[in-house]
Amino acid sequence: MTQIDIQSLLREIDIQKSLMIAVATGGPRIQDVNREYVQRRIKINEDLKNVGIADPNPYFDLWAWYGRWSSGDLPRYQNRRDFVRELYQPLIDKLHMLARDIATITPPEPTGWEAVDRQMDKIFDTLEAAQHEEDFQTIGLLCREVMISLAQEVFDPTKHTTVDGKEPSKTDTYRMIEAYIGTELQGNTFETMRSFAKAALKLANELQHKRTAGYRDAVLSAEATRAIVTVIAILSGKRGRSG
Repeated sequence: MTQIDIQSLLREIDIQKSLMIAVATGGPRIQDVNREYVQRRIKINEDLKNVGIADPNPYFDLWAWYGRWSSGDLPRYQNRRDFVRELYQPLIDKLHMLARDIATITPPEPTGWEAVDRQMDKIFDTLEAAQHEEDFQTIGLLCREVMISLAQEVFDPTKHTTVDGKEPSKTDTYRMIEAYIGTELQGNTFETMRSFAKAALKLANELQHKRTAGYRDAVLSAEATRAIVTVIAILSGKRGRSG
């Protein structure tokens, strides 16, 4: 979901909040605005699902909301206003943070490996335009393609020994990159670096195979993949000081 989409979603939520407060404080009759509320709630739910955030509003229509505010513990108009604002404020805060995160996504630096660079660019282009669950799932597939290209660039079966001693297939990226990291970062001196690289590799691998995905999963997958590419590029001499 893009930043513009999030701002649009925030406006829809503000309208929904105002409507809930209005009907609970002497405003329009429920039967006159209930359909509007239900349709907007469906749209808000869909948009929130796409970014992996749950809708905090449990009231499927305004009659359900009426049942809540008339139950006895929200006797005053101000009580009802405060209740609705507190219901939505954590969600609004999350969406503002998400908008900030999207705005600060930066494209990957080139490594010199043509396929890796092309695929990494495609990941972040797709991420910028992603809006729906299938778009976020595509990010995972693209990350997997990057890992395959990366592994095929650096893995040398005569030099890099797999942890379990098995010879990896051409698409067994996890085993190949794990072997590369283990060989290139041998010894106690590199223990922390080795742990970081393996943790990023594991995260990228898990997210790529996640059957359901939201915005957060897609960003984590992209950034974990970026981290692995960066580590391997540095180890291989593809990235570093020139001259």
